Amino acid sequence: MNTINFRKTGEEQIKALDGRRTNILLHCCCAPCASACMEYLKDYFDITAFFYNPNIESGEYERRLAELESFTSRTGWADILPCGHDEQLFYQTVKGLDQEKEGGARCVKCFALRLERTAAEAKEGGFEFFATTLTISPLKNARIINELGEKIAQKYGVKWLYSDFKKHDGYLRSLQLSLEYGLYRQNFCGCEFSKRDK
Repeated sequence: MNTINFRKTGEEQIKALDGRRTNILLHCCCAPCASACMEYLKDYFDITAFFYNPNIESGEYERRLAELESFTSRTGWADILPCGHDEQLFYQTVKGLDQEKEGGARCVKCFALRLERTAAEAKEGGFEFFATTLTISPLKNARIINELGEKIAQKYGVKWLYSDFKKHDGYLRSLQLSLEYGLYRQNFCGCEFSKRDK
């Protein structure tokens, strides 16, 4: 079975810009994951970080948001687009999937929820592209995320930047940048279910 190299596809999209800078709304799950993604994208895009994560528990959410705000302030690699935090929307979205294993149907619903909101904001804000940092995690399925992104992009008329940010030592680079900037690095995705499964 042929598998798509989503990193290469994204690189081809960037190459097709032919040096033209444009803007991108980057869904971010946390500062450590965002770090290596932003370091890579900043040479081609004006980045706006979108911390939309209704799946993350309140205390954890505030800690991660503060860390992302601090990181972007220190590096200047991105602006931040504020958004609300509605945990109940997450629970409504994944209702009945409590016992799903990490990476299963519950996670797919959660990915779709976050990407859909990112695409809607990108459309409203006049962004040419949207993307997510989720593909930097070795625990996240890049194929599922990119297929969702592609489908949602068609719905909203905003370009999806294909990615598999973990490739070319992207995940390793996120570890290095986390150490360099002293970033808080959590050991679970953010929701109570991922915390339970840890």
